[in-house]
This record gives sequence, C-alpha cells and structure tokens, in this order.
Amino acid sequence: MEIEDLKGVIPAIVTPFNENDELDHKGIEDLVNFLVKGDVHAIMTTGGTGEFPQLLKEEKKEVIRTIVRVAEGRLPVIAGTAGCGTKETILLSTDAMEAGADAVIVTPPYYYKLPEASLFEHFKRLSENVAIPIVIYNNPLYTGNNLSPELIDRITDINGVIGLKQSNTDLGQFVEVVRMCGEKISVCTGIDSQFYPSLCAGGKGIFSTAACVIPEQMVQIYNLTMAKKFDEAYELHMKVQNLNCLLEYDPGYVSPCKEALQMMGLPGGAVRKPLPDLTPDQRDVLKAALEDLNLL
Repeated sequence: MEIEDLKGVIPAIVTPFNENDELDHKGIEDLVNFLVKGDVHAIMTTGGTGEFPQLLKEEKKEVIRTIVRVAEGRLPVIAGTAGCGTKETILLSTDAMEAGADAVIVTPPYYYKLPEASLFEHFKRLSENVAIPIVIYNNPLYTGNNLSPELIDRITDINGVIGLKQSNTDLGQFVEVVRMCGEKISVCTGIDSQFYPSLCAGGKGIFSTAACVIPEQMVQIYNLTMAKKFDEAYELHMKVQNLNCLLEYDPGYVSPCKEALQMMGLPGGAVRKPLPDLTPDQRDVLKAALEDLNLL
C-alpha cells in the first residue's frame, strides 16, 4: 500500500460474535460485502471499533485473515496492531502481514505515560522489524499519550510510515499536522464529526465508525467534497451528524455501532464484556437517528 492509496472512506469494522461469544465468520463476511457494496476505499480491522482489547491474539489474526479473504483484493485491508509494548506490537504486526493485510495501523503504547523519545523509538523499532506499511494512530483520549504535531512530523520521516489517523479532538492540531506533514504522508481524521471540516482543511479521508453503518452516505460526502460541491457536502454532513454524535465517545462507540447494524438487519452481535450495552433510552435515541436517515 502506498501513500496515495490511503484516502477516502475507511470504515473501522466491528467484530461480530455469535451467541457463544466466538467469532462469527459468516457475520464478518456479510459485513465486508456490505462495505464493499458501499464503495468504501479500504477497511480497517481489529481497531477500537473491532474490540481489539477484547480479542485474543489468535482471534485477531483470524479476523484479519477472514476479511482479507472476503475482500479478494477489491480494496486494501488495514489491520489494527496496537500493543502496550513494542515487542507485542511487532508480533501483532507480523501476524497481520502473514494474514495478508496491506498495512497496519498502530497507536502509541498505552497505560504508561511516556516521553516523546520513547514514543518515537516505538515506531522506529516497529519499522525496523516489519516489512509492511505503517499508519500512525493518534488517539490520546484512550492511550494517554498524545503525539504532538512536531513529534508526528519526526515519525513521518521513519521508513515505511505512510499516513496518520488523527483522533485528537483538537481540530487545530489536525490543521497543523496537515501543514507540517501533508506533503509527506496521507493525513486522515478518525473523528466522524470532523469529516467534512477535515477534508476542507486538507485531509485525505477518514477512518470511520459511522462508515461501518452508513458507508454510502460517508462516501457521498467525500465524493461531493472532492468535486468541490461544498454546499451539498456540508448539508449531507450535517444530516448524518445526528448519527455521528451517537457513535463517538459517550456511551462508548462499539455498542451503538453494533446496535445500529442489528437494527438494520446486519450482523453486529453483542459486545464483549466489560463493554456496556445500550440502555433502553439510548436504543430509542439511536433508532430515531436511523429512522431520520431512512435506514430502517
């Protein structure tokens, strides 16, 4: 996968489980085909929406392998391989490469608060030990380690780094990264509410939870913006915002995404514990948002 391939709408796919809390391979296949039909540009697997902290090491590789098989080269597969330590991240990235992924997407290590030198070294050692393109994933709310624009600029000079998923909620930092690194890598947002604004600021696309549910609408926003039909793109962005805000940070984006898929007759399955289910009131709000988009 090259830098110019990293663009457009990249859904962060959920990991469906069956009633025995095991991987639902048929569900994974159906979701991949649903997303391909929606004309998305790539698929991100085993990320936060895919419940990577709840997946066993062997399950992660099996999910990636299944998605690669079903995708059949129709679009790139970008595998989440975040680990708390550098050694774990290298092993997971090697598994992803062996499973056929086209690139890996990696957060900084989490739990421990780390200095910038250690964060840089993490990505440098990963690049030195795997022969697969790397996308940086900056998500400080969950990792506790923010990658500043200056540090991202340094990391983008590491061999094999092709892009960034920027999930820092500060849109100003997104703009600064585009200014500093936009000619070297593909800069994408990871926040659905920022999709249209980020494209207008020079972003190349989005790693999106919403696109797992509404791929066609998200692709349409991208296509309208690329065609410079800004008023139409803005109008559609605001129309889907009612759903976007339910798929972000509160009450947690995995349960709303899986519930929405199931309401639409698509495989989602339950979340693995300790992730919370939606309350009845939350389900009603989600259902109303889907009805507003004529998805039910």
